[in-house]
Amino acid sequence: MPRSPSIPRSNFLPLLVVFLLAFLVVLCGNAKAQNRKQPELFRVPEIRSSWDDLTEGIETKDDWRKRRAVLKRRYLELLRDQYKPERPPLDLKVLEEVVVDGVYRRKLISYAVGADERAHAYLGIPMELAGPAPAIVALHGTFKHGKQRVAGLIDNPDKAYLDHLCRRGYVVIAPEHFVSGHRIPAEGPYETGQFYRKHPQWTAVGKFTYEHSIAIDVLQTLEEVDNERIGALGHSLGGHGTFFLAAYDDRIKASACNCGASFFRHNSRVEAWSRDRWYVYFKPIREGLLQGEMPPIDFHEIISLIAPRAFLDLSGLNDGPGPTQRQRPLMLMKIMDVYELEGAAENVGFYVHGRGHSVAHESRQLIYGFMDTHLKPPEATRTRLVSAAAEWLEMKQLSSLHWHLDRR
Repeated sequence: MPRSPSIPRSNFLPLLVVFLLAFLVVLCGNAKAQNRKQPELFRVPEIRSSWDDLTEGIETKDDWRKRRAVLKRRYLELLRDQYKPERPPLDLKVLEEVVVDGVYRRKLISYAVGADERAHAYLGIPMELAGPAPAIVALHGTFKHGKQRVAGLIDNPDKAYLDHLCRRGYVVIAPEHFVSGHRIPAEGPYETGQFYRKHPQWTAVGKFTYEHSIAIDVLQTLEEVDNERIGALGHSLGGHGTFFLAAYDDRIKASACNCGASFFRHNSRVEAWSRDRWYVYFKPIREGLLQGEMPPIDFHEIISLIAPRAFLDLSGLNDGPGPTQRQRPLMLMKIMDVYELEGAAENVGFYVHGRGHSVAHESRQLIYGFMDTHLKPPEATRTRLVSAAAEWLEMKQLSSLHWHLDRR
């Protein structure tokens, strides 16, 4: 077997010296880096961003309330809310009904959203309720049969919010988006051409927000629902649909947006908010966007309309263009300033992850826990110390176990 070449003894000492010198250089370099003198690192720099315009010139809660009134008018103008139809009588109908695992009753319902138009939704009601329960409007993403997915009947069970929440004691309504499910246009799902031909002055966002507000009307007709404890949540299209709804309708007391789309500013894909094909969110702003003109209100201003009511945002840094997604925490920090002005900092939160466009386990747990905190009674989430009685019982059981083991 061939031997490994050895270093001659005459060369070993110089090599060892070189090695030790190199080691000392690295060591001294690391020490110097660890003990660098940079006084500026002891100061806390102010974080400035373009999102600061939300509270510019605002010093008091009264100042904010005046600004809020202006922003609410701008928001309704963005939606073109003045072009919505008169709200019709609900004319609620139950089309089918089943009991799921003996835990909750699921109904397919329809109700009027216009003089000649009806929406469909799944409605879940827990079987055993001690009294009026909290309720959730659960909004689906851009999926052909979205309300079926939310009900846990098809596709991804991670997005079966109705099933998950009914098992946690919530009454849940999962309304269909107006270009999906029972109302898919002849041109295909999420095609809004037909809508804009019928309502040229309105917007798709105004339409779905208006309809989701009617879903709250449906919940408030139910004796099983506590009208003061209604929340909303959703993913993707349902995510930004959630904060559009909560900013529009004060009856939403807690809301959670999961992987909602990016805002207008700092967005290389901003034109998608007013594209010229398929699903067109805000048709009236297209010309302005193409000319480099921003709408009069952006998402941080819309979301701030929710304050002081509870709001949670969940997003992936790798869900879309990285530089744009990294603006989202800056935006949310500025929204926190509004909640602090309102004296309600505990009502807002955000979670940023690296799981892309998902509703992973930890995200669902955060969303559902957030809803429990803000919609259920305090005792539902209260922790407790181990009682003396429970400790005595545990010790007695352990003593009995040891006695049986000793007799073997």
